[in-house]
Amino acid sequence: MNPVQLVRELMTTELVTVPPYTSLTDVAACMRDADVGCVLVTSGDTLHGVITDRDITVRVTAEGLIAGATTAHQAASGSLVTVGPDATVCDATLLMCAHALHRLPVVEEGRLVGLLSLSDVAASPHAQEVLVALQCAAANH
Repeated sequence: MNPVQLVRELMTTELVTVPPYTSLTDVAACMRDADVGCVLVTSGDTLHGVITDRDITVRVTAEGLIAGATTAHQAASGSLVTVGPDATVCDATLLMCAHALHRLPVVEEGRLVGLLSLSDVAASPHAQEVLVALQCAAANH
């Protein structure tokens, strides 16, 4: 068994996306209807941001913003961290750990092509190898 697995082998390609002008009320309904905790803010194949259920609770509700008047663009995570589909799963997981992310958008040549989540990695046949690599990397810092 080859322990080197690429992001493209694990990433989800059926993405839940919304345009930047979508209200957060509609974003939350989209999350509920699709049974997901993350929605990608896009224009065509271009990624503008990521909104998680936690973003809505912590960033919007806790700041007293009104969900119906706040847009997806306003609530989306500001600095995007992405990975390419040909990166190794281990490298992608290290990136997720370094930025405290549970989900990592996959972008190829400027186009959104997938999403890698920690649950995707945990369910992979190489989860144990990735965990060992993460422990070694943490010990080297």
